[in-house]
Amino acid sequence: METALVVCVILLAIVTAVAVRQKRHYDRSLRKIGYMFDSIKNLDYSFSFPVDKVSRKDLVMNASLNRIKKLINDARLSEVEKEKYYECIIDSADTGILVLDEHGFVLLRNSAALRLLGLEVLNHVSQLGRVSSALEKDFENLRPGEKRLVTFSDERGEVHLALRESEVRLRGESRSLVSVSDINSELDENEIDSWLRLTRILSHEIMNSMTPLTSLSETLLKKVRSGASPEKMEDIAQGLEVINKTGSELIRFVQSYRSFTHVPEPRPTLFYVRQFAERMVSMTRQADEASSIAFHVEVEPDELIVYADEGLIGHVVANILKNAIQAPGTKNIWFRAYSDSREAVVMDIGNDGEPIPEDVARHIFTPFFTTKKSGSGIGLSIARQIMRLSGGSISLLSASPRTIFELRFP
Repeated sequence: METALVVCVILLAIVTAVAVRQKRHYDRSLRKIGYMFDSIKNLDYSFSFPVDKVSRKDLVMNASLNRIKKLINDARLSEVEKEKYYECIIDSADTGILVLDEHGFVLLRNSAALRLLGLEVLNHVSQLGRVSSALEKDFENLRPGEKRLVTFSDERGEVHLALRESEVRLRGESRSLVSVSDINSELDENEIDSWLRLTRILSHEIMNSMTPLTSLSETLLKKVRSGASPEKMEDIAQGLEVINKTGSELIRFVQSYRSFTHVPEPRPTLFYVRQFAERMVSMTRQADEASSIAFHVEVEPDELIVYADEGLIGHVVANILKNAIQAPGTKNIWFRAYSDSREAVVMDIGNDGEPIPEDVARHIFTPFFTTKKSGSGIGLSIARQIMRLSGGSISLLSASPRTIFELRFP
């Protein structure tokens, strides 16, 4: 009995020792696993468990953990490579791409988006207000599946963009994918169409005038060659009057075309905007239509200066003021000039006359487009050419309830 009891005690001691060792090994293994998970969570893959001079159990455990770390790290590196690959593809696209969260923070954007929006850095939608407050509102009001056309002006001139939004969910969170496309090329095609229409108009007008003139001149030549009686002389005189009048009208038409295509090269100088504005308003007041119109000039700061050809810019402003006093119902005209947050000089010229209809507003810069019976339709087209040559831009900022033209100088 005593021997059996001793054997049992020894066996129990052995089992207890083995269990203690197993528990220590188990606890140590748990600590290793926990350490590995913490390191991976913090993106720290520099750790490694020793495989030399360790017990067989620790060797198996450590080697397994090292292998698991390598598999996870390889998968991570593969995802990083794929992400960089996709970023390169996105960054090489001509279409701007933005990924926004629910609070307007920019999670991803390519270089095309920054270029089209005229920004070097974009971390939040609110930063678009530096470019245009209207652009910021358009982004904020954009809805999934919606396409919106936006226009704003900066040092590049007038910029026309198309925005389209799609909604995606990532890990249960909503994300907005906004594409930004440049539609200036489409507008350039419209401008080419305008030139083609202009060519057809010129051809039509010249042919309509020259064909009867040629026929009339041949008839007059026959009368002269057959002998000039008093009756024939009277017919010849009347015919010559017709030729002279028609020729004069044709010359006037061609001169209007030449004035459109031959804008002189700007010779920029520095000049004060306030003195310029007061001079233009004083000149406009002399017109009969301006007798009952109140003019308001606001320049901030008072010493605001601009670098441009004062004579050519005066032609642009004079044309806008002339259109303003001729607009039905105009009682007030505003001239406001200031320097914006990007140090561009801006001149806003507005009136409270009858609003410009939407279908007319789209074509006001189209050559030879006019709604006036006696208008040539080249005033605003020449104004746009002058502003482009000056490195600036002109745009119809608002057509209703007030008509406001904006001149922007970088």
